[in-house]
Amino acid sequence: MTTTSGTMHEREPVPEHEQKRVALGYLHEAWAEAKLDGIDGDCLAQACLFAALAEFVGTYGEEAAATFAEGLGARIRNGEFSLDQARQ
Repeated sequence: MTTTSGTMHEREPVPEHEQKRVALGYLHEAWAEAKLDGIDGDCLAQACLFAALAEFVGTYGEEAAATFAEGLGARIRNGEFSLDQARQ
């Protein structure tokens, strides 16, 4: 079987920061759609956290996921997840 060089394109790897930006866009769209369907924001947040932590455990294992989660308190207090915060 032969292929012409014009039919098979190798894609450049997408930088991680770009993947995160696109992924966040998908999540914002899904979140907005769920809200339109009447799903409570708190329920969405808990479901997202569960899914995210389950992915971390599946990928890195329970101990690594727990270590990551232990650092979340300080990051929250430092404002990393505050969207409407005015930085000085």
